[in-house]
Amino acid sequence: MRSAYLTNQLLVAMPSLADPNFSQTVTLICEHTSKGALGIVLNRPLGMALGDVFRQLSLESKDEQLREQPVLRGGPVQQDRGFVLHPPSGGTHEPWDSTLEVSPTLHVTTSRDILGSMARGDGPQQAVVALGYAGWEGGQLEDEIRSNAWLTVPVDDAIIFETPFDRRWQAAAQLLGIDLGRISHQAGHA
Repeated sequence: MRSAYLTNQLLVAMPSLADPNFSQTVTLICEHTSKGALGIVLNRPLGMALGDVFRQLSLESKDEQLREQPVLRGGPVQQDRGFVLHPPSGGTHEPWDSTLEVSPTLHVTTSRDILGSMARGDGPQQAVVALGYAGWEGGQLEDEIRSNAWLTVPVDDAIIFETPFDRRWQAAAQLLGIDLGRISHQAGHA
């Protein structure tokens, strides 16, 4: 039996979703239980680079491309809290202090030690860094889905690590064969 929970799913905002925090967003659900859900918005660059985060934490990195990597606004909750989405370490590194397995191919780490590893060059080969998260109380996300605020889509790691930010919203919907430009802004129920 398939779980009704949405951990390791993408939420794709419907065109009618007007909330400025979530309009035209794609959000990875990192954890979802009867008590609520936690997600990271994947397509809202903050205008801050990872090098800025390294400087704030007194970390140095010689990797210019890594320092220039955009940091995302992961959501409106606790915008000073960092989240690093990455593939599992594969045994090349000791586990970081606070890592949650979202799926066998995707983890989220919230401890500072992963940023130190990244700055030194021995962190994950692929990573997305976000500040803040999206949170829902128990039943709230389910109610929003019933109200046609979101589409749910199985995760494709390429959307997280390879697709340009400005294309992620459309690309996630296209995983279901949906062109968001053709959807009405009016919600209906059959």
